[in-house]
Amino acid sequence: MLPLLEGITVLDLSSIVMGPMAAQTLGDYGATVIKVEPPEGDLARASGTPGPDGTGALFANNNRNKRSIVLDLKSDRGRAVLDRLLGRADILLHNMRPRAAERLGISAARLMALRPDLIHCAAVGFGSDGPFADRPAYDDIVQAAAGLASLPGEFGEQPAFVASIVADKVAGLKAVQAILAALMYRERTGRGCAIEVPMFECLVAFLFNEHLDAATFGADVAPGYARLLNPHRKPYATADGWLAVMPYSEKDWRRLLVEFGRSDVLEADWFASAAGRNGNSARLYQVLAEGLKSRTTADWAECLDRLDIPYSGVNSLESLLEHPHLKAKDFFRPVDGFEGRVRSVPEPVSFSLSETSANRAAPLKGADTREILAEFGLTEEEIDDLIEA
Repeated sequence: MLPLLEGITVLDLSSIVMGPMAAQTLGDYGATVIKVEPPEGDLARASGTPGPDGTGALFANNNRNKRSIVLDLKSDRGRAVLDRLLGRADILLHNMRPRAAERLGISAARLMALRPDLIHCAAVGFGSDGPFADRPAYDDIVQAAAGLASLPGEFGEQPAFVASIVADKVAGLKAVQAILAALMYRERTGRGCAIEVPMFECLVAFLFNEHLDAATFGADVAPGYARLLNPHRKPYATADGWLAVMPYSEKDWRRLLVEFGRSDVLEADWFASAAGRNGNSARLYQVLAEGLKSRTTADWAECLDRLDIPYSGVNSLESLLEHPHLKAKDFFRPVDGFEGRVRSVPEPVSFSLSETSANRAAPLKGADTREILAEFGLTEEEIDDLIEA
């Protein structure tokens, strides 16, 4: 843990990945994160391969540096305890649909009336100001809704999901970004704010950053960034394997085309300008695919290093565990005391800080209930009564 957010308290009422990932990042940066779970617990506790205590890997990798308290927010007493916790919290994060948040008493309107300096972050599926606001949404649904699943169709294939929980994670990172900005705002003004992070809109914005392209300037022009929708843009076969190669500048292309012996392309009129090369990207990628077949992967690696052209082998999930760069950094080392853990998913950003403290393992459900309630002023008798209820 880093000391960047020391003194900041986060109530994490979120589940699955989007919210928990965001709250874990805040915890990694030093915030005190209290995970508020319903009696049945976060659904992600049962997701992925279970560890020795039965907790799933997905939960373990998204909930370090938190403590867990169980509250039944469907009960008046549970909501009353949450209000007590709110009295000393800086941030409340949840990923419930607007109607559910209203029913459970955690809407921004209600909580910020109690605490005007609160930062209230709702990480939702669809924005509350649109007609889909109360639709249920998980990553697969949003990948389809946002157009990401349609991209294989550009190459004549059926729609397909990216094999990663990309919509959740993009929105989770956006939530962290927004919360940190809101903390800066509160530091200057003393005022809190309500934040809404809609997963659907976040993924559309992420996708259209480049794919809006010509539609940026033309009302009747179809979106789509041609270079990325080129069927020849892919890892290329070498004489004995596969390589991703990315000659981007004119200098890169000239060096590689000389290596290929393709003076015909170098001398073409269209090659002399960026617009000409962009308009002929399919032709250039086809030349690249044909040229790379002539040598082995190792031979090309030596050549591309010499030419200073970006390239990489195609790693599998398994091979990344032994990747030389990641091994040199000890990237997957265990970073907490989670039972049975031999590898972790670390916080990849580094800071020039020497002051750090040990990470906490993802907690068992409700493991810190008594300790947290006592810290917030409840007596032992009150705590016993609540737990029995």
